[in-house]
Amino acid sequence: MSLEIFAFVLGPISNNTYIIRDSQTGEAAIIDPALGSQKVLAAVQKHGWNLSQIWITHAHIDHFTGINQIYAAYTPALPVGLHALDLPLYHNVDLNGARAFGFNLETPPEPTIFFEQGQILSLGDSRLEVRFTPGHTPGHVVFYSPSDGVVFCGDVLFRGSVGRTDLFGGSHTQLMASIRARILSLPAQTRLLSGHGEETTVGDEIRDNPFL
Repeated sequence: MSLEIFAFVLGPISNNTYIIRDSQTGEAAIIDPALGSQKVLAAVQKHGWNLSQIWITHAHIDHFTGINQIYAAYTPALPVGLHALDLPLYHNVDLNGARAFGFNLETPPEPTIFFEQGQILSLGDSRLEVRFTPGHTPGHVVFYSPSDGVVFCGDVLFRGSVGRTDLFGGSHTQLMASIRARILSLPAQTRLLSGHGEETTVGDEIRDNPFL
């Protein structure tokens, strides 16, 4: 096990924001900085975590509302990662849900890392694979650590449920294909850490999820 994982439940929609830290080098990344990420910053400062990257699974507003709090705290600026197909959502408050949910977000920082299927992300000595999982949004991705047997799966798959597809760019057909090809193909014991709710495993969802 090379990753240390710290979860924070934040914001009015109970988003899961994750700090993942390479246990050997101490380098850390934040995944999906939600509203209230000052709590994450406080923990980072308290524990002396070396935060070096910001990764966004998809550009619905609740998954990056806290990004400016994180971004403003670092000089030089931290790199921000997002899939290019989610840039329209990222930049448009009418599409990403900001107006609908009453979020007030200043212009977010421009991404500097553009995720692609099969891309390997380095975090100290740890390596995570980007898996392209469209359906919930056009550019949704998940992050898979084979050595740790864990997937940070955003809003593609939840314990006992799947992501909604009735928002901009959603496709139920794409979502189910993504789940089958990119997640259910992994070992049964693989942990699934979602954007909302409790963690689960691939095996549990194959056995118990009524939507699959």
